[in-house]
Amino acid sequence: MNTEPGRVTLGQLFRGFCLIGLSGFGGVMPWARRYLVERYRWLSPAEFATLLGLCQVMPGPNVMNLAITIGARFQGWRGALVAPLGMMLAPMLIVLAFGLAYLHYGELAPVRAMLRGISAVGAGLILATGLKMLFDYRRQAVAMALVALIFGAVAWLRLPLLPVVALLLPAGILVALLGRR
Repeated sequence: MNTEPGRVTLGQLFRGFCLIGLSGFGGVMPWARRYLVERYRWLSPAEFATLLGLCQVMPGPNVMNLAITIGARFQGWRGALVAPLGMMLAPMLIVLAFGLAYLHYGELAPVRAMLRGISAVGAGLILATGLKMLFDYRRQAVAMALVALIFGAVAWLRLPLLPVVALLLPAGILVALLGRR
């Protein structure tokens, strides 16, 4: 694992997060996991899950919080600036171009159909990433029970996410601490 602070350069952070940003239209998180855990091996699956959990309870977009956190881990405040910049710069330019095109062609039926298809792909990518992350915890019965509680509360009972996180976060922390022993 290439996880020691300073071992990932600013250039590697910028390029890595630029590729993540360019790969993930409609859902960057699945690509973030694939690149950070499987391709670059900057994080283990457990480290990714832990950082993602932390970034989900912080305000702002989860993946941007993740980029800032990983950038800071490897290159301090400079990395915390470079990683999210790498993730945003090229996609922002592309989205601006798409936005201009949408202004002119957004009412056309083929364009609307294409956007519906893209949203389905994004949902599938998010589901696939969730299942990959769940697979990492398959042997931890307490963690799986916690996942089931959270999923049931949010998906079936339609409880607001913030109170569910506030109530179950202490249990998640306890599970993580017990899992280290």
